[in-house]
Amino acid sequence: MTKYWVYILVAGLMEIVWATGLKYSETTWQWTGTFICIALSFAFIMKATEKIPVATAYAIFTGIGAVGTVLIDIFVFDAPTSLLKIIFLIGLIGGILGLKLVTPESEATS
Repeated sequence: MTKYWVYILVAGLMEIVWATGLKYSETTWQWTGTFICIALSFAFIMKATEKIPVATAYAIFTGIGAVGTVLIDIFVFDAPTSLLKIIFLIGLIGGILGLKLVTPESEATS
């Protein structure tokens, strides 16, 4: 895995934090952390798109954020879950991994 794929992973992890922060932040420090994570996540995804096609990078970035946010809601905040929710999460993870496997890095266009 090259550093550009790591950038997408870090951006996705930051998205999980800021998306969760949008719902659960209450103090000034929590909101500050949420906004820092937003800035970091977009900085990392912009860096990743220097070598990885933007459509693939964005799809994987949002997929990581979506799966992670749902899992945080289930395991940390006791959100209700169902068999269908788990099946769809598995499908989403499969799509993320599939995009990663079929996407070569491209040369920087700038």
